[in-house]
Amino acid sequence: MKVLILHSEIDPCAAADEQDVLVQVETVTRALRALGHEAQPMPFSLDLAGLADRMTRSACDIVFNLVETAGGQGRLIHLAPSLLDFLGIPYTGAGTEATFLSSNKLAAKRFLRARRLRTPDWVSLTESTVRDPFPAGARFIVKSVWEHASVGLEEHSVVAPRSLAALRGEIRGRLGSLGGAAFAERYVEGREFNLSVLAGDRGPEVLPPAEIDFVGYGDERLRIVGYRAKWDDKAFEYHHTPRRFEFGPQDRALLRSLKRTALRCWDLFGLRGYARVDYRVDPDGTAWILEINSNPCLSPDSGFTAATLRAGLPFEEVVSRIIRDTLGTA
Repeated sequence: MKVLILHSEIDPCAAADEQDVLVQVETVTRALRALGHEAQPMPFSLDLAGLADRMTRSACDIVFNLVETAGGQGRLIHLAPSLLDFLGIPYTGAGTEATFLSSNKLAAKRFLRARRLRTPDWVSLTESTVRDPFPAGARFIVKSVWEHASVGLEEHSVVAPRSLAALRGEIRGRLGSLGGAAFAERYVEGREFNLSVLAGDRGPEVLPPAEIDFVGYGDERLRIVGYRAKWDDKAFEYHHTPRRFEFGPQDRALLRSLKRTALRCWDLFGLRGYARVDYRVDPDGTAWILEINSNPCLSPDSGFTAATLRAGLPFEEVVSRIIRDTLGTA
């Protein structure tokens, strides 16, 4: 089978989080060739007419979609599946609607809240779910609406404003470093979990849950998986936030609940192939959904790949299951 690997167009000077897509291309290419497929990478650009012509002429059987940005912008990520829908070419992972809903964090939170799934309260420049009176001094974390990979996210992202107006001032002041669109989410102190889901022969399978272990953080550091923790190998955070997969019997009920919720998110958002749901669990044991990640990173050091390895799945099997789900043969 001829597989076109569509990926973000990367500038040589791009930041580490963007360069990572090239690692994914290399990893997926190796797996596809090991499975006996012909693999051909192709960067996704905003020249949609030219791109459509090149993809059509490639005569590929399927596209493996690794596009995370278009024109360097996360807000345009849905253009790739939208163009593939237009061309009638089957592609891996989430469809256009699911990609848009999950990549726009505010849209995802509205969707979750409407379905009575817990997600922290939020404030944007035009809306607020925080009830009056405003909880002066409560902590919020300011995030990008569109950018993922913890872009612009560090300890300084957590603020404790005295008023709604002051919080919106914090949001406005950070728009430039957060891709031009931002919001503030009620900060949940507690544990952080990642639940990865992979399509399978009998439907979606939740892989072993992972918890971020904040080693040596003490009381003086906020427990946040920010940009440095993911991408800066010289940073304290990078070396002190390992994942762990071992849990005691006291966590069994919590993990069952997280798994159920992850599957519910898979169905609600119409996810396909593979996905990851991120949670914070507060000191009372209540789980709050932070993000739905359609088409999460497939690099060897990614959270999703770590979960597949924990499940005993070779990467070639993971790629094969993603493709079979696309073709309806899983």
